[in-house]
Amino acid sequence: MYLCSAMMPNPLTQITFEFSGADDTADTPATTSPVLMEEKEIIDKEVNESIMEIKKEEPAVVPSPAAGKRGRRSLKEIAINADLIQVPEDEILFKKQYYSIGEVALMFRENQSLIRYWETEFDILQPRKNRKGDRFFRPIDIKNLVLIYDLLRRRKFTIEGAKDYLKKNKKAEEKFELIQSLQKIKGFLLELKANL
Repeated sequence: MYLCSAMMPNPLTQITFEFSGADDTADTPATTSPVLMEEKEIIDKEVNESIMEIKKEEPAVVPSPAAGKRGRRSLKEIAINADLIQVPEDEILFKKQYYSIGEVALMFRENQSLIRYWETEFDILQPRKNRKGDRFFRPIDIKNLVLIYDLLRRRKFTIEGAKDYLKKNKKAEEKFELIQSLQKIKGFLLELKANL
């Protein structure tokens, strides 16, 4: 007899949920004491005030290009970032023989895919490739990239226009180096003037 009762399954019961009106009666003043309601209102008010203060204090944040934003950047963002490239001085740049494409992309604050695209478009860029296909840029390639970056980003040339400019002006690199040295002198003189 004991075996029979153990083999009998328990009867199933149906569980039902009633969603209408359940939240309406939970926080009524009749079920909650007036003291708790006042404390809750005070806490809510303080939290809202502190959130408003934090929002006022937060500076406007400009999104970075590498933040995962897809598509093209606006011309305004390009113009802002054009002066922020971080290519080291020649003495430091020529200490290493090769730079990986990741390091070069960080210097120019651009995507690696854009650097690869510029390599296919411009003949003056000839990075070395290993058997795996990884690109390694020489310091001369980085100097040429600075020239291409200047033509495309600062001077707003199209790719075809930049190609034509480089073909027609064989001494474009020398002119660009002269312009850069003059800009350094101008920066030094402005800094000297500010310190007077």
